[in-house]
Order: sequence, then C-alpha cells, then structure tokens
Amino acid sequence: MSELLIDQRNLAFELYEVLDAEALTQRPRFADHNRETFDAAIGTARTIAEKLFAPHNRKNDENEPKYVNGAAELIPEVKPAVDAFLEAGFLNATRSFEQGGMQMPNLLSQACFAHFQSANAGTSSYAMLTMGAANLIESFGTEEQKERYLQPMIDGRFFGTMALTEPHAGSSLSDIRTKAEPAGDGTYRLKGNKIFISAGDHPLSENIVHMVLAKLPDAPPGVKGISLFIVPKFLVNDDGSLGERNDVTLAGLFHKMGWRGTTSTALNFGDKDNCVGYLVGKPHHGLSYMFQMMNEARIGVGMGAVMLGYAGYLYSLNYARERPQGRLPDGKNPSAPQVSIIEHADVKRMLLAQKAYVEGAFDLGLYASRLFDDTETLDTEEERKSALQLLDLLTPIVKAWPSDYCLKANELAIQILGGHGYTREYPVEQFYRDNRLNPIHEGTNGIQSLDLLARKVTMNGGAALKQLSGIIQSCCKRAADYSELNELREPLEKLHAHIGSVTMALLGDMGQGRVNEALANSALYLKAFGHMVIGWRWLEQAIKAQQGLAAGNQADTAFYQGKLQAARYFLRWEVPSCHHDLNVLENRDLTCFDMQDSWF
Repeated sequence: MSELLIDQRNLAFELYEVLDAEALTQRPRFADHNRETFDAAIGTARTIAEKLFAPHNRKNDENEPKYVNGAAELIPEVKPAVDAFLEAGFLNATRSFEQGGMQMPNLLSQACFAHFQSANAGTSSYAMLTMGAANLIESFGTEEQKERYLQPMIDGRFFGTMALTEPHAGSSLSDIRTKAEPAGDGTYRLKGNKIFISAGDHPLSENIVHMVLAKLPDAPPGVKGISLFIVPKFLVNDDGSLGERNDVTLAGLFHKMGWRGTTSTALNFGDKDNCVGYLVGKPHHGLSYMFQMMNEARIGVGMGAVMLGYAGYLYSLNYARERPQGRLPDGKNPSAPQVSIIEHADVKRMLLAQKAYVEGAFDLGLYASRLFDDTETLDTEEERKSALQLLDLLTPIVKAWPSDYCLKANELAIQILGGHGYTREYPVEQFYRDNRLNPIHEGTNGIQSLDLLARKVTMNGGAALKQLSGIIQSCCKRAADYSELNELREPLEKLHAHIGSVTMALLGDMGQGRVNEALANSALYLKAFGHMVIGWRWLEQAIKAQQGLAAGNQADTAFYQGKLQAARYFLRWEVPSCHHDLNVLENRDLTCFDMQDSWF
C-alpha cells in the first residue's frame, strides 16, 4: 500500500539528493539526528498512515459527521487513528526535546505528515489545525496563556481551530462583526457568528481552543481594528482542570463535496451573553498575528493538494499498468493480445502530466519546509531574514499552484480510469472532490494572486523577487554545464525574462495609480509565476537526475530517466504556454475588468 501514498524512492530523492536533509544535522538544533532517525520517523508515519488512516478514508467520505444533540459525532475509526498520531509524537515533531518534541527539522516533519495527508485528508486536518493554533499561542500568548492552553495542546489533550470567516464577510476580514467587550477583569465577552470553521467541534479531545478574530469597542475601521482572542470550548481552571462549558454553540454542520471527514461548523459566540475570551497580544494587532497561522495553513493546504494529486497519480498509474485494453494503432490483428493501457500514447501523456504536476509541486512544498528551517536555524540573523523573505514570496505559490494543478492531476486520473473513474467504487473521484476544496481553502486562489502581485513582489523594494531571480539564474547557470539540459534550461530562461519585464511594467502602472487595471488579470500572473517556480524546481531535479545517471547506478537508471522525462514535459510543453498569458498582461487587456453587470 505504501506506493499508493508516496513513492518512497522519490521521497528519498527529494530529501537526500535535491534538498540535502542530512546537511541540516550539522546545525546545533538538529545535531542529535541523522539519516537513520529521519528514515525511522518516515517509516513510522507510513505504518500508521497505512494501518489506521487509509482504511477509513472511504468510510469517512460515506459517513459524514452528524449533528446530534448540539454536538458533532464522527465515525469511531477517527479517534484511534488520531491517538496513534499523537502517541507517535508527530503533533510535536518540530518542538524541542524540553517540550516533549522530537526536535526534528520542519522538512522531515512535513515529509512525515505528507503520508497522513495522502492517506486521509479529512482525519489529518484535525492535527494540522491544532499545530497552527499551538504555534500561534506560543509566538504571541502570555506565559499564563501558554501554561493554560499551549501545554495541553502540546500534550494532545486540547485541539485548536482558527475562526475567521463570517456569513456576511467571507474573505473580507475587514468587515467582520464579531465584537469583544472588556469584562473588567482582564477577560472579554465575545458575541458573533463564524462559519466554515474546520474542526470546530468533535469528540477527539478534552477541549477545543478557538483562535477568534473580533473587534474591540474602540477598534479603528478596517483590518487595523481586528484583535485576536483565545476562546476555549470549556473554560480552564487555575489548576488546569476543565471548568464549565463556555458560551460557544455549535449551530450546525456544513456538508461539503469533499473533506467530508472534517467537521465544517457554524459557531455562535455569546448567545447567552457570556462567551469568555482572552486577548492575545496587543489590541488591534490580531490580523498580523493570525497571518502566522494562515501562512502555515496555506503551506499545509498546498501540501494537502499535492498529496491528493499524488494519491490519484499513483492509483491511476497502477491501474494503467494492470488494465488491458485494445491494441496500438499499428496493431491490425484483432486476435493479438491486448496491451495494458499504459502503452497507449494518450495515457502516457496524461500520466506524464500528472507526474510533472505532483512531483514538481511536492518538491516545492518540501523546499518551502526547508526554507522554514532556514528561517530558524541559519547562523546569522541576516541569513534567517533572507530565508523568511523568500518563503513569504513563495507562500502564495505553494498554496495556489498545487491546488490548481494537482487538481488537474486528479481530473486526469479519473480520465485514465475511464468509466470506472467517476464511480464511487474507485477512489479517484473522491480524491478529486477532496482536492476541489483547496483552491478555496485559506484564501481563494484569486486572493493569492492579488497577494503575490500587489504585496509579495513589491515588499522591501522587490528584494524577495530579486533574490528569487538570482536563485533561478544560478540554477540555469549550473544546468548549462550539461548539454543534455539545454532544451530544459532555455524555456525557463525565456519565461523568467518575460515575467521580469511584465512585472516591472505592472508595478509601474500601480506606482502611477492604475492599481485596479494592473491587478485585473492577476490570476494570469499567478499562473505564469507559478510555472516559472515549478519550472525552476524541475530544472533542479533534472540536474540531480543527470548527476545520478553519471554515477552509473543501474538500479536507479529508470528512476532518473523518468525524472528527466517529466522535466522535459513540464519545461517543453507547459512553460512555453505561459507567454500567451504574459502577452495579455503586457497588452493591459481589460476584457474581464470592463465587463458590466448588466451585460451578463
């Protein structure tokens, strides 16, 4: 079953050849680790994912959480799986030994967690949200808040959520109406409604810690008037024991097309005017704090999209190898044996596209995880800031590109299975439905495109963009040492140059006040920019594959040839198509922007 979760040879290639995970063990924080400890953790993750997460993935989908007597009920298989995850230490894999963690690099923690995301997106999400909420309290909470809420979360007794969206506001957080009134004793009383709160209620933990955005009475308008509050499902006494139920009500459950194993809730805060909340950090700084959890979640969503695409790819690959059908076009003898459908050119095309999408995005997600390690463990503050700057720039791509293109991979998996593909007797239709949520999760991809073009490429005078540009140019220079890679390097160089000129022109428009026009086609910019980034990551993989072939290990020849062929597909087929999109941006085409409501 392991090869239906992640290709283990590809995972080893990424960790030890492309991203040099072993070099991290030279840093003081990770000095107690080596490849053996890394592989042991991965092996444990694979075993738990195979034995406890994957078996109930379909049952999760067919038996959604139920709203019963004001609470959410899950199928019984979820809790043992989550408990095994906790007992193995994966919730705190990156935390220090003193905190009870494994002190493992984020890169390895993400590689382990990818197995759970591939095996069961619904069940794995409870842990992902808890990690983010715990990190938020650790970064910005008081010592008392850490003792009362963070430690039980680390212990796995409390789980966490993020409560942002409201019925009338959606992604427009500046318009939230949830209020927080000072109670005079250092606490606050919240009142409002939140919707689409993933994991907002469940029986998996003793308590649920909601990280809630709300506005104080003196809040200035807009996003600068948002504060962050801890709102527990059950109040916590001074001795750490659970007190009375807080005034947080599960109003109902949403029934989504995918991720059906994760409760999606509507929560009412303060129906009885007694919802107790605790301010995190400074008043009116809540959104900047929450961005830490949102950015972690965006990377998590991107990796979740990758792993659903990966699961679909591996399943359709195995199916194509085993399914006999028809003969090649030059096979005129009807009595000749049928060939497996993997022998047909169009099936090869669809499998190659899937491989290019999911293995390119997988590489990017792990690269971002390693960058996170760099932000915390590089030697100098300047180096750490530089890593954080690059991670900030790449975050919209890490979230959005996989949720678009690994979804396309799921679509191709359905096509390969033919009539079986869209039946519930086979898993690929569920992978597609689960993945269809990810272009919306944690800010729609349209919002990610605005974030990329309006904020990320302009921050610090374009310093992050210059940094990325230098890294891509360095990669192309190294690729030039291999004549075999010229056909891959040149399309990337052309796209990189074209994006550079278009970016300068669009930034010039924004500088002259033509902001709406400059951002009107930001979705096309996101696509082209994302293809450039994935193209760069594929060229890096191609260099390593070329080096692997030169080393002469016959057992890996097919693996490396497959890498080079996927790189050829992406850089020769996919990358050149972006120039049309860039031409639309270059010509300031306003076809969509100029469309009028009445014309529809």
